[in-house]
Amino acid sequence: MKTLYKNAIILNFIDEKLNVIKDGFLAVDGDTLSYVGDALPEGEFDSVLDMSGKIIMPGIYNCHTHTPMVLLRGVGSDLPLDKWLFDTVFPIEDRLTKEDIEAGSYLALMEMISSGTVSFSDMYFEPEKTAEAVGEAGMKANISRPVQCFDPSERPEDSYRIKQSLELFNNYNNSFDGRVLIDFCIHAEYTCDEKTTRYYSELCKEKQGNMHIHLSETLKEHKECIEKYGKTPAAWFESLGAFSSRAFAAHCVELTEADMDILRNNGVSIVHNPTSNMKLGSGFAPVEEFIKKGINVTIGTDGAASNNNLDMLEEMHLAALIHNGYMKDPTLMSAEKVIKAATVNGAVLQGRKNAGNLLAGYKADFVVLSTDKPNMRPCLDPAALVVYSAGRQDVYMTVCDGKVLYKNGDFLTLDKERIYYNVRKATLRLY
Repeated sequence: MKTLYKNAIILNFIDEKLNVIKDGFLAVDGDTLSYVGDALPEGEFDSVLDMSGKIIMPGIYNCHTHTPMVLLRGVGSDLPLDKWLFDTVFPIEDRLTKEDIEAGSYLALMEMISSGTVSFSDMYFEPEKTAEAVGEAGMKANISRPVQCFDPSERPEDSYRIKQSLELFNNYNNSFDGRVLIDFCIHAEYTCDEKTTRYYSELCKEKQGNMHIHLSETLKEHKECIEKYGKTPAAWFESLGAFSSRAFAAHCVELTEADMDILRNNGVSIVHNPTSNMKLGSGFAPVEEFIKKGINVTIGTDGAASNNNLDMLEEMHLAALIHNGYMKDPTLMSAEKVIKAATVNGAVLQGRKNAGNLLAGYKADFVVLSTDKPNMRPCLDPAALVVYSAGRQDVYMTVCDGKVLYKNGDFLTLDKERIYYNVRKATLRLY
């Protein structure tokens, strides 16, 4: 199937710089982009779509979330992280069934697809349900089963969490035509111990995996780790081998400069979660310092219980604003930096080649934004419009591997009514 999208404003990156093509053409051949430019490409097409008044940008990557937690949306609001997690979230999660997790996963995919996300990095239990949902929906995802250890006497070899993680990797890595990749995951320093972290990190290295962790999310977490081990969480993870393979760390609110050097030297990506960090009162991650250090910075929503949505356009908007205001410098976070973090950098974090950008030979993953609504007019600076004006209501189309997943309010790969029914059923049982 060959499709031509014509007369669009196209945003892509050329040599790391944002490029704007006015009245552009984007050609799709199967799951791949065959042409992106300002001239009509040669050849015949099965379908030609007029994108006048539309902005086409690379598909958005949500690099840290917990998809089934949409079922906990709004739970534990107005609490600090430790009380929110241990007193409110964990007790509800203990009651979740596989059916609940499946229902929540599908609802989360609907929310992400309709707001322009083509791929996400997920951390949750019963992850097979999420993987199957991604396969059906047509999205991409890096999925992981978090490893924790609350029993000091438990041998890592006997950990059911590690066994489930390895089973997930063996059964689903590179599944659904490569759209689903499986990551390794240590939940956090404060929910794991040294022997488990060391053992599991070695397994990740053996499998050439990608490690997903929470890191220095709060000052409390950061200080207690130093008191306990004489090391910051970043130094602790490095000493145990967690960064000896590809890795990425969510939050990173309280990193020291030495911590930043550890991440940079080990090629660890950072996921910035502005809404979650502010809602839980965790603070402001020094994102501009990360970028200056040469660290790959991406963006994520976190789970819907600490956000409370999975709207990456909103997350991009906040990422562009809060640091400028906090530091009293309007030049720190530009629209260009934010779009790159949410697209190109996300593909790098997930280990996806020829993805995250709109170039010939890349995967056909993109978002079409409409400029029909009042908040999107006039279109004087398309990049600024995307970051400072656009919202999920402006997403006209979401395309992944050349397949249209969402168009003008309609979900083309998911059964909305079935998903809503299952969510209502799960909610009534849980609450």
